[in-house]
Amino acid sequence: MPSKQATASLKGQRARKVVIVGYDGANLMDICGPMQAFSEARFDDGRRAYYLVLASEAGGPITTDTGVILDTVPLNTAAIRSIDTLLVSGGDLDGPPATTESLRTCLAKYVNRPRRLGSICTGAFILADLGVLDGLRATTHWAFCHRLAQHCPAVTVDPDAIFVTSGRVWTSAGVSAGIDMALAMIEEDLDHRTALEVARGMVLFFKRPGGQSQFSAELRQQISGANGRFDRLHHWIRSNLATDISVPVLANVAHMSPRNFARVYVRETGESPARAVERIRVEAARRLLETGHDPVHTVARRAGFGDDERMRRAFVKILGVSPQDYRNRFGRTAKT
Repeated sequence: MPSKQATASLKGQRARKVVIVGYDGANLMDICGPMQAFSEARFDDGRRAYYLVLASEAGGPITTDTGVILDTVPLNTAAIRSIDTLLVSGGDLDGPPATTESLRTCLAKYVNRPRRLGSICTGAFILADLGVLDGLRATTHWAFCHRLAQHCPAVTVDPDAIFVTSGRVWTSAGVSAGIDMALAMIEEDLDHRTALEVARGMVLFFKRPGGQSQFSAELRQQISGANGRFDRLHHWIRSNLATDISVPVLANVAHMSPRNFARVYVRETGESPARAVERIRVEAARRLLETGHDPVHTVARRAGFGDDERMRRAFVKILGVSPQDYRNRFGRTAKT
C-alpha cells in the first residue's frame, strides 16, 4: 500500500498538454508517431501522463501526405489553455507555399507560450522562418539539412543528429526520429523507467545507436565542395580505393602542389583530404555490406581500409555503429 504522502503526490500529478500542429500535406507519421509515444506514457497509478491535441490553423479535417484524413481543432482553441509542449509536423517542402504561409502567421502568436517548442522532420523550416531557430543548433531530415543551412544561415544545422535540444527548443530528424524525440521528452518529464517502458511497448530502441548518417543513401554533401571543384577528384578516389591515397597523390591528380592542394581542399570542403578519403571509403564499404555477402575483412580490403579493425573504427566514428551492426540492419539478409 502506498503511503498517504505518496498517494497525495500521485494525485498532484497532472497530465501535460501536448499540441501537435498539422496541415494539409503533413507527414502522417510525423504526427502519429510522437502521439503514439506520448499516449503510451503513464503515471505510476496508470493515468495517462499526457493530454494530446491535434491542431491545425482553422481546425477541421486535414489530408496528410498518405491521403489519410485526420480531424483537428483550431490552433487558437488549442492554445486557450496552458500548453506544455507544442510540436510542428513536417511535410512536402515543394508543395504550395500557401499551405504553410498563413500557418506561420498563426503560429507566430503562440510559439512563445509553451514551456517546450519543437519540430518534427521538415517542420524545422516553419520554426526557422519564424526566427525561432536563429542562433540555435537544430536538425531536420538528412536530405534537407543542406537546404535548411542555406535557407537559414543563422541556424547551426547538425546533419547527423537524430534530434537536437537547444534550451526549450527541440528539433528532430526525419519521420521516425520524431518518436526518438518524444521518448527523450518523456524521460525528461517523467523518468528513465517510464520512457524505457514506452519504447519496449512500441518495440523500439530507447536510444537509437548512431546518427542520421547511417540512413542516408549518400554522403555527398559532406565530401563535395560547394562549387563542385573536386567532384572529379572524388570520382577518382572512388575508383582507386585500394591504392595509396595520400595528399601528394591527390595533389598530383588535382594538378596542384601538395601544400596548395591541402589548403584549398579544406577551404572548399570544410574538411581535410584524409577525412574525405575516410568518408568515401566508409560509403563504399556501406554499399558492399548492403548488397554483398563478402566477409567484413574482405570488405575492409576492397574499400581500402587494409584491415577490419581500421574500418570498424571509421564506421563507429562516422556512422556510430560497427560494420557488422550496419550489415545486420541494412544488408540483404539479417544475421541471426
